[in-house]
Amino acid sequence: MTNPTSCDWCGDPLAASSSGRPRRYCRRSHRQRAYEARLLAERMDLDPGDALIPVDLVRRAREGIRALSGAVRDVERGLRAGDDYETSFRHLYAAALGLGEVRLEPRAAHEPERVSTLRGRHTS
Repeated sequence: MTNPTSCDWCGDPLAASSSGRPRRYCRRSHRQRAYEARLLAERMDLDPGDALIPVDLVRRAREGIRALSGAVRDVERGLRAGDDYETSFRHLYAAALGLGEVRLEPRAAHEPERVSTLRGRHTS
């Protein structure tokens, strides 16, 4: 088994460990939140790979992915038409900026706002 390179909770890079068991979380609090999320998922009868994500974050991520996909198509057409690489890069970069700010972290505890599982079921 290979050592994980990113935190199982937030996705941030993990510092390399030379001895002992490989780390799975970048912080103790992330290990605790993951434990709480597993307990919540068990209580809600979710499948092991499912996670609760606030609906507004899922919506923002989808919008960002859609914008980035559109920018890729624009750049492909532009480059075929003779646009320069610098202009194309700026267009892609601008589309990617908004998506880079979206952090899809699972919920560790049930909150009153609407949440969505990653497979698309909704609960309130």
